[in-house]
Amino acid sequence: MPILDQIANIHPEMTAWRHDFHTHPEVGFEEQRTSAIVAEKLASWGYEVHRNVGKTGVVGRLKVGTSDRTIGLRCDMDALPMQEATQLPYRSKTENRMHACGHDGHTASLLGAAQYLAETKNFDGTVNLIFQPAEEGVGGARAMLADGLFERFPCDAVFGYHNTPRLAVGKFSIRPGPMMAGGAFFDIRIEGKGSHGAHPELGIDPVLTACHVATAMQSIVSRNVPAVDGAVISITRIEGGDAYNVIPNEAHLRGTARWFKPEALEIIRTNMKRIATGVATGFGCQAEVDFRVIFAPLVNTDAETAFIADVAAEIAGEANVNRNRDLIMASEDFSFMLEKVPGAYINIGNGDSAPVHNPAYDYNDKLLPYAATLYARLVEKRLAAA
Repeated sequence: MPILDQIANIHPEMTAWRHDFHTHPEVGFEEQRTSAIVAEKLASWGYEVHRNVGKTGVVGRLKVGTSDRTIGLRCDMDALPMQEATQLPYRSKTENRMHACGHDGHTASLLGAAQYLAETKNFDGTVNLIFQPAEEGVGGARAMLADGLFERFPCDAVFGYHNTPRLAVGKFSIRPGPMMAGGAFFDIRIEGKGSHGAHPELGIDPVLTACHVATAMQSIVSRNVPAVDGAVISITRIEGGDAYNVIPNEAHLRGTARWFKPEALEIIRTNMKRIATGVATGFGCQAEVDFRVIFAPLVNTDAETAFIADVAAEIAGEANVNRNRDLIMASEDFSFMLEKVPGAYINIGNGDSAPVHNPAYDYNDKLLPYAATLYARLVEKRLAAA
């Protein structure tokens, strides 16, 4: 079955919604305008609408027939705090705000599926549409779960997707089990003793110490995590001092860690503190490590992975579905929902676009009907009338 005719017919509407969201991006837990539009449209189509789930999240509930079966469909709504570099006619109008990950398209495609499902009602059971805020490392999934998401809106299974640059439009990729890495952010504060830059012997240099800590950190994965287990530590920022001739009192390192196995997480967390404090002590400094888990590894359950891949194959053909894609070192907080409910997360091609989190990125509007059809067919197949 290719793209559903009714969804193809509303492709221009979905495109207009997507462009509007792109023009007016909102970062995590600030999605007031976006969530208001989502809630208004869902209500107009007859959904039972619940706002402020996890602060700015929205859940639309639609029950058809008498079955007690349930399904959840999830998208993310937030933008990134970065400046857009495109000259698109619908480019961001907000300084340092940009939909650089395609959540504008994710939201528009779920709205398209919502409209179709409300009009056709070709299922027997309850569908819960989950419009999640704050996916970009701000804790939106956890906030919705803390607000009783699955207690208030039970789901037998939950599904989501992400667009994928450099994968052709109309192609899908997924894998069972672990697919995306867990992720943490860390801050390391090195405290030394400031002095004049001409007299380093009178101080204890935290900048030099921070450089040695950064170098030593690279031994954690290479010499402690088994080579067959994927893990990454990246120090992405070092700062200290504000004058050419002053050795500061403090220096700071920031970065991210990624892993798939819980054993690797503990190795990274334990050794990071050991190395930072040990190296700092060796130089006469003190170190404090703040290590925060932001994302769990995303793990697709086997049955739900096969199910969503089968639906994708019905839409695009088996040759266009990669059922055993490579592991992804990036992270996704839908992982926390998959820890609570069986489900799966699939990638859909965005074509030859700039990568996500890039100021030149744009979601490909040709992807919208594929995603909306996938969402709709998941419901119709999972909640098929007897």
